[in-house]
Amino acid sequence: MTSPLITPAELSALDGATVLDVRWRLGGPPGIDFYREGHVEGAVYCDLDTDLAAPPGAGGRHPLPDAAAFQAAMRRLGVRDGRPVVVYDDAAATVAARAWWALRYFGHQDVRVLDGGLPAWIEAGLPITKEVPRPEEGDFTARPGGMPALTADEAAELATRGVLLDARAGERYRGEVEPVDPVAGHVPGALSAPTTGNVGPDGRFLAPAALRARFAGLGVRDGVATGAYCGSGVTAAHEVLALEVAGLPASLYVGSWSDWVSDPSRPVATGA
Repeated sequence: MTSPLITPAELSALDGATVLDVRWRLGGPPGIDFYREGHVEGAVYCDLDTDLAAPPGAGGRHPLPDAAAFQAAMRRLGVRDGRPVVVYDDAAATVAARAWWALRYFGHQDVRVLDGGLPAWIEAGLPITKEVPRPEEGDFTARPGGMPALTADEAAELATRGVLLDARAGERYRGEVEPVDPVAGHVPGALSAPTTGNVGPDGRFLAPAALRARFAGLGVRDGVATGAYCGSGVTAAHEVLALEVAGLPASLYVGSWSDWVSDPSRPVATGA
């Protein structure tokens, strides 16, 4: 299996890749501000809210954009079908993973995530720049369906017949706090698996064997249908990425909790 991750040294030696900077903060400041302060040479800024998601609405806070909108955004950023793409952030890949998943979902075959993100790049002594490139228009063609995705009904069913992982912090899963969405709790039958458990203190992903052991403790194994959700389908993509690093396929509930609670008829569970 080709790893979906790339090291700073490997990226530094990689010729011809399109590099996307996907830094973002819930509540701001805008990620473009961090990008302008310094980024990997040649990297183009990719905005989570406008390039990787449709406007908030019935589908949640970060619904999946339609194919035409995503294709237009990626072409503007210089993404090409036959050229590798590398994505990074500065938050242990919890945002960059959404770009990885979206590109894979829409059919790009060669997308990798910089393991450890920009901090790992800087720690390796590699240069950053404030120069903003003007990418040549890409030719990427969006072909939906490259990664498995779940609707709300499918996520509910998966929680009963397979494993549905909740990637949010444990206190949000338990319903003790809810800083973003109007209702606290979790999808009935889902298991708590915060994304913080996928990485070490340095923000790099755990080794595949360690990730397999982590997910095995939650009932995930070969042949067991597995899915993940979070608040709005961003950090859950990180869970899917970690599962892929471990060699375990998984589906993403893109709408996630923000979509689930948009329908008051859907049940809500609380507690451990």
